[in-house]
Amino acid sequence: MISRIDLRGTAFSGPASGPADGVLDRDLLPRAELDVEAALEKVRPICDDVRHRGSAAVIEYTEKFDGVRLERTRVPAEALGKALEELDPAVRAALEESIRRARIVHRDQRRTDSTVQVVPGGTVTERWVPVERVGLYVPGGRAVYPSSVVMNVVPAQEAGVGSLAVASPAQHAFDGLPHPTILAACALLGVEEVYAVGGAQAVAMFAYGTEECAPAQLVTGPGNIYVAAAKRLLKGVIGIDSEAGPTEIAILADDTAEAAHVAADLISQAEHDVVAAAVLVTPSEALAEAVEAELKTQVPATRHSERIAEALSGRQSGIVLVDSLEAGLAVVNAYAAEHLEIQTVDAADWAARVRNAGAVFVGPYAPVSLGDYAAGSNHVLPTGGCACHSSGLSVQSFLRGIHVVDYTRDALAEVTHHVVALAEAEDLPAHGAALKARFEWKVPEAP
Repeated sequence: MISRIDLRGTAFSGPASGPADGVLDRDLLPRAELDVEAALEKVRPICDDVRHRGSAAVIEYTEKFDGVRLERTRVPAEALGKALEELDPAVRAALEESIRRARIVHRDQRRTDSTVQVVPGGTVTERWVPVERVGLYVPGGRAVYPSSVVMNVVPAQEAGVGSLAVASPAQHAFDGLPHPTILAACALLGVEEVYAVGGAQAVAMFAYGTEECAPAQLVTGPGNIYVAAAKRLLKGVIGIDSEAGPTEIAILADDTAEAAHVAADLISQAEHDVVAAAVLVTPSEALAEAVEAELKTQVPATRHSERIAEALSGRQSGIVLVDSLEAGLAVVNAYAAEHLEIQTVDAADWAARVRNAGAVFVGPYAPVSLGDYAAGSNHVLPTGGCACHSSGLSVQSFLRGIHVVDYTRDALAEVTHHVVALAEAEDLPAHGAALKARFEWKVPEAP
């Protein structure tokens, strides 16, 4: 059901931050194939069409891809209210708790302006200004993601974004509206602007605007390969958070880990999609065997057993055997997983040494599923190894830093000769002249 990759006794051995990081060939590790470049050519005409024809193009692509003919793309206010009224009380309570915890974490991420005196009379202030308008994408398809509504909306609200809109695919089963649980989550959060639009056309709608939807400055949220391709294509026209690909979990575990827990956690992420990645890294062959046995027992008992089995047997999933936890740490740092669990002795110490991960889950009682819903952390995270250079969604994602420079005449005079020297070195003499003009030009005396 799940393959093994044996790195024991290979040239790859050594500390987690050192030569081994460069020696390890990342192609040896399981990873989903995500050809965004190929998808670009498919989404390019869609995005161009939305740019030129607006809502008419969005409606046509929604009919083509989702099988729904819309009269308009915006969800009526009464549909949001109705969805909330009819929401299962248990689900409402769970969403409210998820929102409460997310607000606690994200509110603490707010940044305050800071002013530094560089020299007497010279200061630089960094102001943090929220993006004016954002488009938040919530995927649909095999699963329903009201939790993604929470993870997108809460940090945007806590950042102080003044205008936000949510887009989620139209569903034939719900009269062309997004899933009612998604609509209910929007209503709980006070989001009034929701669109029954998915895929590349949703990203283009946010980038260019339509007759119904004003253009945004930023689009965030996970989606399929076509959403990722549209983000790549339109980056620059609109800001993006990341090109999120298939979900992934990596688990670094030793023989202190409970095999049933490890297997259950691998299954939990494989449940998302047939291309979801589930990777166990361990120095314990006994644990590997026990996890394999658990998977054979647990997978058939799950509701989505076929989907999970396909994900676990794919080239993006596997059990990686290493010589030691040190080597295992180097592997997970090279892999840079979206979600990384540490189930080892002294788990917090090993977790503190992780450099590359979207989010780290420490010990047996912090499974990824907790982070998906109610840890307070954000589950919109970098995938495909991008955690080595990118962060998950946060309040910071919706803020822009602006430097405000304030110098007195004396402070400028004191540094002018340095500016002039550097301007001359770069053969940009007018730069220096702009400063000298402030001191060489005199006000003519009155007659």
